[in-house]
Amino acid sequence: MNPRARARCLFGILLLTLFLAGESMASAEPLPFRRAIELAVQHSAGMAIATAEQTRAQQSYQEARSLFYPQMSVGSGLAATWGFPLSIEGSAPSILRFNSQQYLFNAAQKEFIRAAKTEWSASGTSLAERRSAVILETALVYAQLDQLTNSATVLGQQEAAALKVEQIVEERVRAGVDSELELTKARLGKARVHLRLAEAQESSDVLRLRLSQLTGLPPAGIETVTESIPSLPEVKQDDDLQARALASSPEIKIADQKALASEFRAKGEHKRSYPSVDFVAQYGLFGRYNNFEDYYRTFQRHNATVGVAIKFPFLNFAQRGHAAAADAEALKARKQAEGVKQQVSSDTLRLQRSVQRLAAARDVAKLEYQLARSDVDAARARVEAGTASLRDEQAARVAENDRYAAFLGATFELDRAQMQLLRSTGDLEKWALP
Repeated sequence: MNPRARARCLFGILLLTLFLAGESMASAEPLPFRRAIELAVQHSAGMAIATAEQTRAQQSYQEARSLFYPQMSVGSGLAATWGFPLSIEGSAPSILRFNSQQYLFNAAQKEFIRAAKTEWSASGTSLAERRSAVILETALVYAQLDQLTNSATVLGQQEAAALKVEQIVEERVRAGVDSELELTKARLGKARVHLRLAEAQESSDVLRLRLSQLTGLPPAGIETVTESIPSLPEVKQDDDLQARALASSPEIKIADQKALASEFRAKGEHKRSYPSVDFVAQYGLFGRYNNFEDYYRTFQRHNATVGVAIKFPFLNFAQRGHAAAADAEALKARKQAEGVKQQVSSDTLRLQRSVQRLAAARDVAKLEYQLARSDVDAARARVEAGTASLRDEQAARVAENDRYAAFLGATFELDRAQMQLLRSTGDLEKWALP
């Protein structure tokens, strides 16, 4: 290939690369905070599982109720008979057989229906609890990714400054002004900034992938929008947030509903010893080839039985033991519900107090970072005036990097505590999806 053809080939490859890069940049559209939350709720696997569990609980409730409706079956008991016509599955041999049965009065089943309905209600509350968990995780991932994305710009500027310092020190070493030790220190400072930038990039990639999994969008197409994140409301230490959490916590509602369902089941087990009344109906079309005419005085082909089956259980020690075990399960569930209430109350108070502490820590970290930036500017000015060395400036930049990382960490810890507190009080969705 001649040089001119080679140049054209390279130019074509360059144009193609620029075109593909432009397409990639065009496909990376900004993802507002609210849109990310909405997509996460729609694509959540946990939400789908909770919905399936709610459907299962609903069908269990319908199954328990259906026993009070007629249960009908149609079939046949065709059979050849030698001698006396014996029964097939408890019924005489018949060409066509129809059976119907339903509960008319069954005190135990009434309690089981209440238990199933309560569990259905608990599954609905569980769906709401899972929704709030998805919103919280998405909000935390989005906020942290946005912070790291913004910090990457600052870290890039710091890396450029560290590289400039290294170049200056190299020139001074060649001129015999500084020693090789000063150059090594300058390179160490640049390496520290590069390490911090690599750590931020690593965390950003992991968070972007997680946000992609939550929203269903490709990772390369996710770009956060800082202005779209709503401001977190002020947390007042005098507010009774514990009472609000106890009144709105899905965890407490689920625990109470499960305890109530266990109590209904225990009552149902005790009421199995109550009388019960079932409606029964049977019809059979008999054949003449089954020897009925030989063993019965009268014979007719169409036969039906309609009536009620009444049961009076009065001695069943196994059932008594089963009912006692159900009582123990109900007591266990009730105590667990009380434990959940205590846990929610203590967690809410801890979060409320921690917000005050974390806010103070964030303010301290912010002031320390501002002082560190001022120290860098002052050190640079002294270096330019000849009253300080580049080592002093490099030390100031290392301190600035450390203070900046501490400020970012303190800010995110405060945001996380406030979001968790919003979830505890039931205000998370109002904040995330106003």
